[in-house]
Amino acid sequence: MSRQSLVRGSGPGPAAGRGTASEGAGTAAYAARVYFTDRGIEELENRRGGEEVTLGWVAEQLRTFVDLNPDFEVPVERLATWLARLDDEDDE
Repeated sequence: MSRQSLVRGSGPGPAAGRGTASEGAGTAAYAARVYFTDRGIEELENRRGGEEVTLGWVAEQLRTFVDLNPDFEVPVERLATWLARLDDEDDE
């Protein structure tokens, strides 16, 4: 599986499930939060989008990140769980 597939997936566009600033809170803070999130994702895709990695490698990088940034343990855990369950039909 390519890193680009991991980052963007093959589903709906990048804002799927988040709504837009006009649909959501409608505030500048909401728009800024989406922008900064997308900025990091865009950088990842631009710098490493053509690489192929294993999910084992991704898991190890997430562990290292949490070791260095323990305050992010919960969000990383949620992301990992979400990625692990993407194909589960029971969750839909």
